[in-house]
Amino acid sequence: MRKAEIYYKSSLAGHLTETDDGEYIFQYTAEYVAQHPDEFLSFTMPVSPQPYIDQRLFPFFEGLIPEGWLLNIATKNWKLHRNDKMGLLLVCCRDCIGAVSVIAIDHENE
Repeated sequence: MRKAEIYYKSSLAGHLTETDDGEYIFQYTAEYVAQHPDEFLSFTMPVSPQPYIDQRLFPFFEGLIPEGWLLNIATKNWKLHRNDKMGLLLVCCRDCIGAVSVIAIDHENE
């Protein structure tokens, strides 16, 4: 299982998880739902206390992953397969262009 904290601006907005079964779960934190009810990450994922669950990485997050020559550099440097969307998101999207940051959670230190 791989997991990330998702920040919007400077606020922890939620957590994104890839389960061992290949399912993706995004859930806004309770604090974010209470304090930022109108500051959603994507029109397809409005702020809600309910988790979003899908069999593939949500298009919003997939859109953060680099493409073209930058994707080639990322896959080569981090030795990731270009179809490993969660892996690419975790290593490439800490400092995205825009207001969203993806911070990998290290399970060894939990």
